Amino acid sequence: MSAAAAPIRVLVCEDSRVYSVALRRTLEHEGDIVVAAVCPNAEQALAMLPGVEPDLVTMDIELPGMTGLEAVEHIMASRPTPILVLSSHVGEEGSAAAAALAAGALEALAKDDIDLTRPGGAAAAAFRRRVRTLARARVIRHPRARLKQARTRAAARPRQVAAAGVVASTGGPQALATVLGGLPPDYPVPVLVVQHIAAGFIDGLVRWLDGAIDLSARLAEDGAQLAPGITVAPEGVHLRVGPDGRLVLDRRGNGGLHRPSGDVLLASLAESLGADAAAVVLTGMGRDGAVGAAKVHAAGGLVIAQDEESSAVFGMPKAAAELGVDAVGSPEEIAALLSSLEPVGERRR
Repeated sequence: MSAAAAPIRVLVCEDSRVYSVALRRTLEHEGDIVVAAVCPNAEQALAMLPGVEPDLVTMDIELPGMTGLEAVEHIMASRPTPILVLSSHVGEEGSAAAAALAAGALEALAKDDIDLTRPGGAAAAAFRRRVRTLARARVIRHPRARLKQARTRAAARPRQVAAAGVVASTGGPQALATVLGGLPPDYPVPVLVVQHIAAGFIDGLVRWLDGAIDLSARLAEDGAQLAPGITVAPEGVHLRVGPDGRLVLDRRGNGGLHRPSGDVLLASLAESLGADAAAVVLTGMGRDGAVGAAKVHAAGGLVIAQDEESSAVFGMPKAAAELGVDAVGSPEEIAALLSSLEPVGERRR
């Protein structure tokens, strides 16, 4: 096999031999992915990482000894590598999986959602496509998932907004942790978030955010009034802001490939708030959020995209930037810019 067609090398960290055998069989089914090592615990995975040099690590969260979360933190602090978290108990481990994503893991999947019984089936093929995409993603050093950033003053002239919408996908929880963790505890502008994430993990992400950052984080509720803090779109539901400033949860509306959709959220901000809206498009595959951000921009609102250097996948921010944005920056720079915003009708003393 030529160097150009070299197989994707995967290190599997999994304490169940039965599961690791099935996972290996599924990953290697088409021949372009090779499981270079199988480690039953995190300590062995960390020891083997330099020699194996994998393109991707699959990491169980619940492991004997060092936890999967601790292993993700060590890997991203010392040898940044694309990591796919595999979780057995989504409900119980949701917060730990969310913390692993914030520490730099690219994605989390529930083991029950991966069909390992038919390696040649459509579901297994889709899983391998996901592995190929993640293995090509850019990852950056993330020192032990520390959220508190040095807060720098934004150079831009302060402006007033009624709410900010933030859209993220692959690599998003890490970027969200930095952006939202960089906002002051008394931040007065409501922040609405759409994060593409596998089924079963959004509740854990919200719980983790609520405990890890200064601002309160909660799932959106239908009819709730816009309020300071972080409000996250629930699983399988579009989040909109109505003309009366109340939240609307829509299970029927068309939002393209994603539900919740970033385009739906941002378009509603443009329609309801006009020039008083702000939109932020973070790392992710595809184009979700770009059209909605363009509507915010056309309405006179503020639009910010994550830069290529800090994005795990530059698809969504690039698409937004191509349609027109006011600023492009790293998560730290985005946090600083958002921190400079003032709520409509008020001037912070």
